[in-house]
Amino acid sequence: MIYVSELWHFSEQPPAFRVLKPWWDVFTDILSFIMILIAVSGCTVQVMDDRMYCLPQRSPTCPLTMNHDTAECCNSSSISPTASDLESKGVDNNLDLMQYKFIHKICYQTSLHWFPKVFPYIVLMQTIVFIVCSNFWFKFPESSSKIEHFVSILGKCFESPWTTRALSEVSGEHLEDKEASPGDINLVNSQSVSSTQSKIVMDKPAAGSVLDKKECEQAKALFERIKKFRLHVEESNLLSKTYIRQTIMKVFMFIFIIVSNGALVPKISIIITCNVDIQDMTGYKFFCCIHNMAGVFIKLSYFYLFIVVICGAICLYTTYWLFHRSLKEYSFDYVRKETGVNDIPDVRNDFAFLLHMMDQYDQLYSKRFAIFLSEVTENKLRQLNLNHVWSVEKLRRRLQTNASGRLELQLIMLPGLPDALFELAELQAIKMELINNVTIPAAIEQLEELKELSLYQCSLRVDTAALPFLKANLKVLRVWFVGAHELPYWLYVLRNLEELHLIGSLRPSASRIITLESLQELRCLKTLLLKSNVTKIPQAIVDVSSHLQRLYVHNDGTKLVTLNSLKKMVSLSELELVHCDLECIPYAIFSLVNLQSLDLRENKLASIEGIVSFQHLPKFTCLKLWHNSIAQIPEHIKKLVNLERLFFSFNKIEVLPVNLFCCSKLLYLDLSHNDISFIPPEIRFLQNLQYLSVTSNKITTVPDELFLCRKLNTLKLGNNALSVLSSKISDLDMLTCLELKGNHLVALPSELGSCPLLKRCGLLVEYALFETLPLDVREKMTSE
Repeated sequence: MIYVSELWHFSEQPPAFRVLKPWWDVFTDILSFIMILIAVSGCTVQVMDDRMYCLPQRSPTCPLTMNHDTAECCNSSSISPTASDLESKGVDNNLDLMQYKFIHKICYQTSLHWFPKVFPYIVLMQTIVFIVCSNFWFKFPESSSKIEHFVSILGKCFESPWTTRALSEVSGEHLEDKEASPGDINLVNSQSVSSTQSKIVMDKPAAGSVLDKKECEQAKALFERIKKFRLHVEESNLLSKTYIRQTIMKVFMFIFIIVSNGALVPKISIIITCNVDIQDMTGYKFFCCIHNMAGVFIKLSYFYLFIVVICGAICLYTTYWLFHRSLKEYSFDYVRKETGVNDIPDVRNDFAFLLHMMDQYDQLYSKRFAIFLSEVTENKLRQLNLNHVWSVEKLRRRLQTNASGRLELQLIMLPGLPDALFELAELQAIKMELINNVTIPAAIEQLEELKELSLYQCSLRVDTAALPFLKANLKVLRVWFVGAHELPYWLYVLRNLEELHLIGSLRPSASRIITLESLQELRCLKTLLLKSNVTKIPQAIVDVSSHLQRLYVHNDGTKLVTLNSLKKMVSLSELELVHCDLECIPYAIFSLVNLQSLDLRENKLASIEGIVSFQHLPKFTCLKLWHNSIAQIPEHIKKLVNLERLFFSFNKIEVLPVNLFCCSKLLYLDLSHNDISFIPPEIRFLQNLQYLSVTSNKITTVPDELFLCRKLNTLKLGNNALSVLSSKISDLDMLTCLELKGNHLVALPSELGSCPLLKRCGLLVEYALFETLPLDVREKMTSE
């Protein structure tokens, strides 16, 4: 017994797949079901009652003639009895029942054409092939996985409360947008209309349709799924190619069925002449037979051909639909016009094909699906979710005082700026890290105390209404950037900016070119830090040379070649050229008459004979030459009579020249991490010295003259070869910090107790060495 439901499994798909079945596929499925009924009916009839009935005859031609519509028996007087005789007597053929059965069987096997024997099975096989071709893309693993994923996402999009809310709100705002002036909602550095729409949407939350946190999270996850799915399916045309191929296969199947079955249907005959050589067994050679199911098969075959013709016409239409226009691109123009959300992107390849197929079912699905392709609605969802998570109380708990003494809030990897941020009226500084595609809204005007903004790899836009506030209030801007999109365009118009830090690569490469535009609008700029890889001072910095007071250039080891532009920066008081691969002190520096401090650390300075020119800079007081390769301090350093701070640490100095101690105004002297083995007694001339560090040298003794520098408050002698410390250390009344770790000392002088400001926390020695001090001294140093 053949059940239709078992055969129909070939065409079954999950109910959700119906959105990808256009009307022609639905109609084809109905026709396929009819074709299966034809096949099953034929098979059932054939199995139950497919027989031939034969009578012997003496001539090779059957005396009966019959067409497909009627069956008429004609008598032949020469070879058969009269009609009245047949009615009364019949014909006696002298055959028994077993002989008749034998004749029926042998004639069925030898004389009946093969097509009537297998007609139902041929129809069944052709129908199964047809059904498989119609549903192959739903069954093929690579295509079915994409379809299943797409349908799953589509169902969630259609059911999500966020879809309804977004559609209603953007539609209402679209109407308001038409009435508003275009200038009212302009954005600086806007890439598309999406940022404008995003601002409008976020500024007007619906009062009666607030989503809870769980719904926001679900919608957020749905956005991410759609992004990943889009990237995946837009890479190939597997689905469209599979569908086209199965459609072409159906067309070929249609042609084959029409040609083959059309040629074989006439072979089905009701009356059949049987010629078998069994005369020795039955006494007859010729038989006239009737096929009892031929009439039914003829009707079923023509009805089957009629159904196939309809299917073929549908297949031809499908082929026309597939090729008369490109299905590799899908435009959301109608959705953009209807909703006013102009940033919904067009899609291509398999994604476009799925949407074209879905439109044949219902265009409403595409409209609701498009909401999740829009950056506008995604930004709004992020904002809504952000406001759920970040309350005013939570943000206030994260406030800290930064190095500049300002009250700062740090925001890391957020999808936007929470609305509660603009309610912190006391906020003075904001630090943002890894925050992209966010607009600073006009609400920032509420932060009247805001003076400082730090951006670490952030891509921010500024609302036009917010720009005047930033121009007037922002004093400090720090920007860490990797790409050009992270270098804010609006920084060039911050006319009251006083301090600017730019950290990132500015050197052109094969992948990017980042240029620094003119800073001439920054008329109040006093401090500029550039941590980059430049080979010359950028022209943008030269543009502010007249009023720039502090310039810090920190390179990554790239050689800074052209420095003549420094001569124009006559207002500079502090200059740092760090890690710039300098081999000598640039002569352009000696033209900076207002220079007070110079830092040339981490370069390749070996000789510093040129420092004598610093005597022509009357305000010059600080020289930092640490982390270089200097082996000798020149004798004419004594001419730098105004020098107050001198850094020579991490060099290769072995001998300290006596002339060094002619700089009588020195307050700070750092000679650590060199190869010095002796401190000259002339150090006593540094009567203003407050800080001395000779850590990590090769010093074996400390001259008593050192302790004549009564203003010393910090003395660092660690990691040397000292074996004894003079008792005259008690003369250092101002001493608060003494480092002695890493020496060969056996005991500490008890006179340390005579240093009234020296406490245990300021005495850096090994614990065992500290225990060598008398108990009263230790108690005095450890007391508050």
